[in-house]
Amino acid sequence: MLHTFVALVQDKPGVLTRVASLFRRLSINIVSLTVGESEQPDTSRMTIVCEAHEHAAHRIRASLYKLETTVHVDEVNRSEAVVRELCLIKVAAGPDSPHGLHSRSQVFELAQVFRARVVDLAPESIMLEMTGSASKIEGLIQVLRESNYTILEVSRTGRMAMRRGHHTSRVLKALGTKGIPNTTDTFDPDALPEDEVLPTEFGEHEA
Repeated sequence: MLHTFVALVQDKPGVLTRVASLFRRLSINIVSLTVGESEQPDTSRMTIVCEAHEHAAHRIRASLYKLETTVHVDEVNRSEAVVRELCLIKVAAGPDSPHGLHSRSQVFELAQVFRARVVDLAPESIMLEMTGSASKIEGLIQVLRESNYTILEVSRTGRMAMRRGHHTSRVLKALGTKGIPNTTDTFDPDALPEDEVLPTEFGEHEA
């Protein structure tokens, strides 16, 4: 099954390599990984989607905490977080495309149905931008293919996630933000046996 982790890490060279290497050593496949600046200086936010058994989630979170550059780790699901993905799709829409000169108007109609935006219009192609759930994006791609449109390129960011409402306070507290009420996070990264978690010094040996 898919698990989504949001990790706040120090913005330093090599952090991304350490995280990717950690998953490699755990033999767990990363489905998508997005990273960028957070609301706090010198801190980046990672959204990691991986495929693993249910019992592996605790082990993954504990191992991420063992990295010295990790500030906070949280596993989220759709009921408690807003999850979105951005996708760019370039579709052939010139006179030589399967639908000929009617391609453009038909692609425009599909874009309206799926609430996508046209962000580039060229003599031979149309580029669509769509933000939403993975299933919604996959739905548009499927309809385009089943309608015999030629998809020239697809670029997807992967999932981005943020907890709803009061859940935010846990992350802000971890970063030392003033004015945030105390909350309880009972997760103990040392609760697992030693053979279930990667050693603390793991990241120090990665390039």
